[in-house]
Amino acid sequence: MKEELSLIFLHKINDPELGMLTITSVKVTPDAKNAKIYISIFDKVGRDVKIAKLNSIKGYIKGQLSTKMSHLRKMPDIDFYLDDTLDYVEKMENLFKKIHENDNKQND
Repeated sequence: MKEELSLIFLHKINDPELGMLTITSVKVTPDAKNAKIYISIFDKVGRDVKIAKLNSIKGYIKGQLSTKMSHLRKMPDIDFYLDDTLDYVEKMENLFKKIHENDNKQND
């Protein structure tokens, strides 16, 4: 599903307002009724608006997805969520950098 979604974004959704985004993971519930699609967005400005925009066109995306994945009996409902893992990693790296700088100052 992740690969098919990537192709849909690449070829079917032509919206420059969405900017650079990456589908980081797709989590489908065990009953296959719902799918959570996690998106990483490069530009930090307006991320919530971009996720809301994706959720506003999820019917179209689901339709495109069901065409590509016709082997499924029923297409799960989809919802988009912001994946902020990279922000967390950046925050932790900055924290470790500060700790390292403080250690170096104390050793001088």
